[in-house]
Amino acid sequence: MSAHGLVGGVRQRKDSRILVIRLGALGDFVLSFGPFAAIRAHHPDAEITLLTTAPYAGLAARAPWFDRVVIDQRPKFHDLPGMVRLIRQLSGFDFVYDLQTSGRSSRYFYLAGAPDWNGIARFSSHPHRAANRTRLHSIERQRDQLRVAGIDDFPAPELDWLKSDLARFALPERFALLVPGAAPHRPEKRWPAEKFGELAGILNQSGLPPVIIGTGHEAVDAATIRGLCPQARDLTGQTSIEDIASLAAQADLVIGNDTGPMHLAAATGARCVVLFGAASNPALTAPRGTVSVIQAPDLQKLELEQVLAAISTR
Repeated sequence: MSAHGLVGGVRQRKDSRILVIRLGALGDFVLSFGPFAAIRAHHPDAEITLLTTAPYAGLAARAPWFDRVVIDQRPKFHDLPGMVRLIRQLSGFDFVYDLQTSGRSSRYFYLAGAPDWNGIARFSSHPHRAANRTRLHSIERQRDQLRVAGIDDFPAPELDWLKSDLARFALPERFALLVPGAAPHRPEKRWPAEKFGELAGILNQSGLPPVIIGTGHEAVDAATIRGLCPQARDLTGQTSIEDIASLAAQADLVIGNDTGPMHLAAATGARCVVLFGAASNPALTAPRGTVSVIQAPDLQKLELEQVLAAISTR
């Protein structure tokens, strides 16, 4: 095959430039680890750039799948200097994989000058038009999309790069990881902190001292949990994304709400119990792995006994 041969439906050169678009949130970003690995495997000699948002730029820069990471500052379309910068970021690529597939990212197709494009943008060269795409789980949907561009091999993503040194936390050999948070604007996705506190006490009595993680927003929840289980360790506001992955990989059990860190925990192979309310459909967005999903119409009314039953059956 010549240097300009056709590989899997995408015209490929040894020096071809590939753009991948994935803007967030964390759970969605983690669910794209597989597609990231598949794109890299399909284009081993290409220069691959990821366009993402600031919260995930550092994480992506450590990953083995990208040569460059650029930050989309998501300018308003009337922000002329911002739009000029964005157009420059989108220009000069031989092929674009839009894994965000939003209305905004589809408009980037035109800002980029209509290059060869795999996504849902109108008039794109490799469109994903499956009638059931909105009914597919994110993993199946992205795989189906990539097959349109000729990618049929989906190697397990390598995650050794996510490891961090946990020695500073001086944790016990065995522990359970609790993730009581969710996006601050989504209170309906939170199981009550008091219930997490009761669970923490039971876990501690069973020989799994609980460790609480989250952002600074979860400090109040952590205080409530520790009020009911003083033995719980509060690491809220102290962990990086790499720390969360390493903590999950080391934990005997990870229990939490439907939030980004639970996707990260599941990706490491951790044993997870994930709590869903009515706000999300686990058939479309649940973490994949060694995962038990509990869904309740109202998380405020989810009984502790149901969570304990899920733990005991794992």
